[in-house]
Amino acid sequence: MSLRMGLRPLMVCSAFVFLSQAAPAQTKVAVINLQRAVFESAEIKKADLEMQKSFKPRQDEIDQLNKEIAALAAQLQNSAVKLTPQQEADLTALGQRKQRELQRKSDDLNADATNYRNDVLSKSSQKMTDIVKKIAEEKGFDLVVDTQTALYFKAAMEITNDAIAAYDKAYPVTAAAPAK
Repeated sequence: MSLRMGLRPLMVCSAFVFLSQAAPAQTKVAVINLQRAVFESAEIKKADLEMQKSFKPRQDEIDQLNKEIAALAAQLQNSAVKLTPQQEADLTALGQRKQRELQRKSDDLNADATNYRNDVLSKSSQKMTDIVKKIAEEKGFDLVVDTQTALYFKAAMEITNDAIAAYDKAYPVTAAAPAK
């Protein structure tokens, strides 16, 4: 047991000697706001416009249903127009059908938009990660940290704008073909 106690101080001293020799080799660290880098890339901006354009007809349908439901509700509440109990029941049933249709269309649109967005962001995030790795290798960074996990960093350490520029260069956005 005394041999073991004698080895501990020797091991601690050896670790300090090793660390003191490794200290002069400084670690180069960079910081990136990965979320901003992805969202500000030209590819994502184009995908967002395409998504809005492709889902616009469905959103217009939803807006129209909302107007129809509001008109039905106004008609039911308008005390100037006397409705028979049958007319009131018919308007109420129509309003309920339109409300269910609105809910279904809204749910479908939200699900489709979420799936589209997640697919695009997943692919773009992977490509951005590859770009960041390439920048780190080219500039000799040993570590790249996301700004969301860094408590403090100097602005000179941030490579977000470099990553956006490199991404846009590596994955240029082509203009959409005109509609016929």
